[in-house]
Amino acid sequence: MKLTVRIPDEFAQRFAANSTDLSRHLLEVLALDEYKSGHLTQAEMRRLLGFETRDALDGFLKAHDVFIDYTLEDLEQERRDLQRLGF
Repeated sequence: MKLTVRIPDEFAQRFAANSTDLSRHLLEVLALDEYKSGHLTQAEMRRLLGFETRDALDGFLKAHDVFIDYTLEDLEQERRDLQRLGF
């Protein structure tokens, strides 16, 4: 889907000064906001932004001071999985 967003020139110029690709910048801002709101999963965000790997998405999130929720329960599950695999 193509989406047209009308932005007054004064703001568009200011936004464009901070980014070489304003369209991409706005997509990233939208994706970050939707992820933080819980409307996008990591997998969906990765597809939306075209990242090939989870590491690429992690780097993007860290660069924008967005950290993945990692609970004690997640740690315990990973520990059980590693034990089951013999590590």
